[in-house]
Amino acid sequence: MRLFVSVDLDDPDAVADAQAHLPAVGSLRPVDPAGAHVTLKFLGEVDPDRLDALEAALATAVDDAGVDPFHMVVGGFGVFPSLDYISVVWTGVREGGPELTRLHETIERETTALGFDPEDHEFTPHVTLARMDDARGKEAVQRVVREADPTVGGYDVTEVRLTESRLIDDGPVYETVARFPLG
Repeated sequence: MRLFVSVDLDDPDAVADAQAHLPAVGSLRPVDPAGAHVTLKFLGEVDPDRLDALEAALATAVDDAGVDPFHMVVGGFGVFPSLDYISVVWTGVREGGPELTRLHETIERETTALGFDPEDHEFTPHVTLARMDDARGKEAVQRVVREADPTVGGYDVTEVRLTESRLIDDGPVYETVARFPLG
């Protein structure tokens, strides 16, 4: 099972509206707005035999974070790894970042204790909007990222999800494996 831990967005239309700001260049592939989420931890391939221990660790992590339900506001544009070399275009978290960071930190602690690899980069709460395959159209993307500042929306965050990602030809299909309520 290919798994990740996330906070999901419940308004795909708002995500699609933000994607509409992006230029239509052949190297830019928008993600499906219906699957929009903030990844708290990517776990990768997980043996189903480890699922019970993983779910217990995630329940502990969410509880230890001490985060009550909160409001998250998403907006603006950013890129990974840099404007010079764009592989991902994202929208950031304007409100709710400290809560997401606390959740990420406790989830990171509990999952690495189970033997999952620690993250090799700083946590930046974001929602992926598109992936860029090569440099064709890079200047148009750079211009939009610098100039556009959409507000994607506000979301009431009440839970964290463990999600399975199945890769098919049309892109990933997500299915919730477990839910962990906040507070």
